[in-house]
Amino acid sequence: MGNEYFEAYEISDDTFKKMQNKMLEMLLYFKDFCDKHDLMFYLCGGAAIGAIREHGFVPWDDDIDVFMPRTDYERLARIWPKYGDKEKYVFCRTNDKTNFHHSCTSLRDPNTTFICSYNQNSDICHGLAFEIAPIDGCPSSVIARAIQLFHAFNYALFNTQRLPNNKGKMFRMMANLMFKMVPSEKVRYMIWKHAEREMSKYSWEECVYVTELIGSVKGMLYKHPKKWFASQVWVDFEGYKVPIMAGYDYYLKRIFGNYMKRPPKEQQHAKHQLEFVDMDHPYTYYKNKKYFPNRKGKKGGAM
Repeated sequence: MGNEYFEAYEISDDTFKKMQNKMLEMLLYFKDFCDKHDLMFYLCGGAAIGAIREHGFVPWDDDIDVFMPRTDYERLARIWPKYGDKEKYVFCRTNDKTNFHHSCTSLRDPNTTFICSYNQNSDICHGLAFEIAPIDGCPSSVIARAIQLFHAFNYALFNTQRLPNNKGKMFRMMANLMFKMVPSEKVRYMIWKHAEREMSKYSWEECVYVTELIGSVKGMLYKHPKKWFASQVWVDFEGYKVPIMAGYDYYLKRIFGNYMKRPPKEQQHAKHQLEFVDMDHPYTYYKNKKYFPNRKGKKGGAM
């Protein structure tokens, strides 16, 4: 996680509990969907820490994130239109027509409202999100790896099309300059689409190492032994068995340090840049009321 923290949006205990219950429902649906269609995934981030340390949610966590090997990640996108429950969940991934200002894929519940400051001016699905990110093959060559990271930074910049809060001041300054140099959304799309193809072209089967190219700079710079992610182990999460990567202990220690120890009280808050939450009404009820106003984003949080 970055060193910047977002000011906490005030959510009642009742609403927060509803959020976590809904996220658990989404996780169990996704697990069943992946089991049925032979897709591999594993909890990551705060959900992975919660599973091991808390046997469920980190008490202040407001989302669930999962990883998928790139091949499964792309197959999910192909089969969702045919097999996914499209009435219950909306499949959201930035394309040439719609930008969610978020570099991963998400399933969103359209019957809820979860508005983040970085996309509150966008006419998109603002339901509670279950977030899915790919794990990519990582080349062994130092030069090829440097080129992969170059494409990953271009992807992060032009896919999200917003100034990042978790990649440091230097990256933020560079992003602002690049946006001014490339004002055309069509050209930005061409850049990030090319970057995505190039950064993800390394075969999972043939690589010894893998890497997470969507997320914080710290995560992007690491390459991990593929054996950590080649299989799953099943752990308790809120009374259910869910998968986590087999090398979770090595991975979590590398990214989070002593993840078994809760952070200081002042860091125990949700990470999202939230503007408004309502678990009882669909986001469409708030169009032109809670989203579309021109407000500045807030600073953000840590796990």
